Amino acid sequence: MDFSCIDARLLSRPGASKALHEKWGWMVYWVGGKQFACEFTAGMDAKAPYAGRHLLSLKCDSDRILELRAEYPNAILPGYYSDGRTWISIDLNSDLPEDLALGLCDMSYDLVFAKLPKRVQREIVGE
Repeated sequence: MDFSCIDARLLSRPGASKALHEKWGWMVYWVGGKQFACEFTAGMDAKAPYAGRHLLSLKCDSDRILELRAEYPNAILPGYYSDGRTWISIDLNSDLPEDLALGLCDMSYDLVFAKLPKRVQREIVGE
């Protein structure tokens, strides 16, 4: 999976930005002051199945998480270092279809954007 496409998609959304979380060494994607994605490589000392994997963690519709994990058990994992009921981690070195990964990026942004105060939403979209 070409991460440059994913990075471009994440940053193409209104108000999206990214910044390095220096303490963790993770690239975190933000909208309205809220995290909607993060990209990182889990350390070799991390718990299985995360250890050594290049991951993208995303907010996900809780109704889809179990379905996605069942269909792509080696590519979609419970959210690393987050609530596995509402977050997933995608193995960026897996054979997950790129269009699915991009759609999950959009879903994550949309879920987080929808929870922002209406005033902040209007500022972001320029209303």
